[in-house]
Amino acid sequence: MRADLAVIGLGHSGLPLAQAATAAGIGTIGYDPHPRTVTDLNAGRPPADGSLAAAELRRMLSCGFRATADPAPLGSARTAVICVDTPLRADRALDLGPVRTAAHTLAASLRPRTTVLLESTVYPGSTEEFVRTVLEEGSGLRAGRDFHLAYAPSRLDPGSRTYGYANIPKVIGGLTPACTEAAAAFYGRLTEKVVRARGPREAETAQLLETNYRQINIALVNEMAVFCHDIGVDVWDVIRCAETKPFGFQAFRPGPGVGGHSVPIDPNHLSYPSRALGYPLRMVELAQQVNARMPRYVSQRAAALLNEHGKSARGARVLLLGVTYKADLADQEGAPAGEIATRLRDLGAQLSYHDPYVHHWSAGGRPVPRADGLYEAAAEADLTVLLQHHRTYDLQGLAAKAQLLLDTRGASPTGAANRL
Repeated sequence: MRADLAVIGLGHSGLPLAQAATAAGIGTIGYDPHPRTVTDLNAGRPPADGSLAAAELRRMLSCGFRATADPAPLGSARTAVICVDTPLRADRALDLGPVRTAAHTLAASLRPRTTVLLESTVYPGSTEEFVRTVLEEGSGLRAGRDFHLAYAPSRLDPGSRTYGYANIPKVIGGLTPACTEAAAAFYGRLTEKVVRARGPREAETAQLLETNYRQINIALVNEMAVFCHDIGVDVWDVIRCAETKPFGFQAFRPGPGVGGHSVPIDPNHLSYPSRALGYPLRMVELAQQVNARMPRYVSQRAAALLNEHGKSARGARVLLLGVTYKADLADQEGAPAGEIATRLRDLGAQLSYHDPYVHHWSAGGRPVPRADGLYEAAAEADLTVLLQHHRTYDLQGLAAKAQLLLDTRGASPTGAANRL
């Protein structure tokens, strides 16, 4: 099995890259150490998170894409891209173990003149001080002399109908100018614009800034939502008015919490102590705290609404709508629905859920019954809570059917529901 490109890690970022490369006519193999993932992909079964449709996967396979759990073919590829996930540990530090394992696996078969690219979320300095070391020690080759090494942060908007791989500019930062140009030559075949950073640290830090920018602004608007509710102001109307300002403002919207694969990163949690800063990024730390409080706040609002209508949370029938982290996707990574469900259950509520993309769901290790008839379930529930606004949901119709509706996304018509 020979290919020009080897994608290491067939998750939420690796598969879209493999899809874009295959569509561009680049011979591509995907390596993943999990045999079940490999078997399913080669059989045409798309991932459960909805990141790739069945028709898209069939098209990739027909164009020659193959997945493998055998690392041997990695040595034949001219370009290798590490796209493994880096989840948060209990101390909220990034777990770079998957990156280490991927780099170690690649190093065993790394050949001269290969271009190695890292797309996984890492700390500034990781490409040079961490990945480079693993690759050089495992291969006996030297980065920047025997092979090219660069960092290129993954920039994806899953489910977007506006932004795809081709029209999202790709930031790259190479260990040397030659490394940068090798990365540019590869990504130039996939995207309309390549942005050259001064080096891998700048490219890594650009991703840090982008992710933390989003988290901090979501935290700001979440805090405003709580504040506006307390003083009797419609936060959604406030945002509608504020976003008409043509400069100095970008609209973010509140919600029940923050999910997804991009996490707010505090560089104080470094994997190599020699680069520890000794102080946190205060804004990032505060944003984490504010956003982490939102599931509890939504649960409290739900209980308060029931109480205002003469019902106790204990024994109340509560229907949760939309349990994924993003609208119109099946991916549940980091979605706040699980914590909200657990908190409501602890208050004694009888839960059910509906989501057109999720057919089986558990919260806190316990299954939650799925409501098949959406409008019938909303009519029977004492409280319906919209957690994710999928396009298939008719909020006006739901508001008319539901006994009581709490809309955490501001998607319902004004006056039709209780909004966050």
